[in-house]
Amino acid sequence: MQRGLTATAHSGSAPNPLRLSHWLFVVAFLVVAIVAVGGITRLTESGLSITEWKPVTGALPPLTEAQWQAEFAAYKQIPQYIEVNGPAGMTLADYKFIYFWEWVHRLLARIIGVAFALPLAWFWVKRQIPDGFKLRLLGLLALGGLQGVVGWWMVTSGLNADSADRVSHFRLAAHLLVALVTLAGLVWTALDMRALARAAQPSRLTRFTTATLIALLLQLLFGAFVAGERAGYVANDWPLMQGHFFPEGVDWSQGVLHAVLYDPFLIHFIHRWWAWVVVALLVVLARKARAAGSRPASIAVHSMFGTQILLGIATVMTGVALWVAVLHQLVGALLVAATAWACHVVGSRT
Repeated sequence: MQRGLTATAHSGSAPNPLRLSHWLFVVAFLVVAIVAVGGITRLTESGLSITEWKPVTGALPPLTEAQWQAEFAAYKQIPQYIEVNGPAGMTLADYKFIYFWEWVHRLLARIIGVAFALPLAWFWVKRQIPDGFKLRLLGLLALGGLQGVVGWWMVTSGLNADSADRVSHFRLAAHLLVALVTLAGLVWTALDMRALARAAQPSRLTRFTTATLIALLLQLLFGAFVAGERAGYVANDWPLMQGHFFPEGVDWSQGVLHAVLYDPFLIHFIHRWWAWVVVALLVVLARKARAAGSRPASIAVHSMFGTQILLGIATVMTGVALWVAVLHQLVGALLVAATAWACHVVGSRT
């Protein structure tokens, strides 16, 4: 009987969850890659170098000198060039460097879109998607499309005359969080597919795992705020900030909420210390995952948050050195994947 079902699945007329799991893990890997490239794009101030959104024709970079000059001329109209790079003497060669990173970032986004949409269509036509998963997969596809829209929405905030040469840190946070939520959804769904392949039930969120994910989401939100407000530069010592536990210089003049959302000293402080709340929850999560029978998931969570803490401290103490900060963002994405894995283990049903 089992042999017959397997043969039917491979013929393309029945669900094949294991094959879908492999596909979803590949897409998840690509999402981790784009998060890392997004970090490079942000830290090299490359995100505003392409001033138009051309989802199809923009896949090709400028190929002639005239095209490069036209792109550079468009860039010269935005505040980042007028207020920062123009006075610093930016050359066409300098512009090509920042253009390259933004172009790679957008190219990866297109690759992810194709890598998700085309196999999804194929699995759908071949009837290999298990019952109950079509809407979830369409939701993940929609999240991918939303990510592209939010990315351009973010860029537009840095193109207008009132942008102060940077994008809105709220839009930057939305852009990053949509990517990381999509990553968690991909990992969770891939693990559900693997569970189905061994005749187990899809996992579920528990109260504890939900609380852990919300705490991690809040930490990621303030991490994006730190990036958008360049709050990582306000202190290069640890565990103190400028020699004090609580930083001096927080502007309370417009109220507590405004300070929490806008003040770089307070944003940095919150990101720095909320991390330990998240760590405490992740330690408990890892122990629960191990008790549920998955030592690898427990090791993954411990390894990722331990590495992430060290990279966070190193980022501060090196004055936001480029590659340290990029690794901090990359490991943040891997921590999201590991946390999703452990939460899935804890909520698994046999």
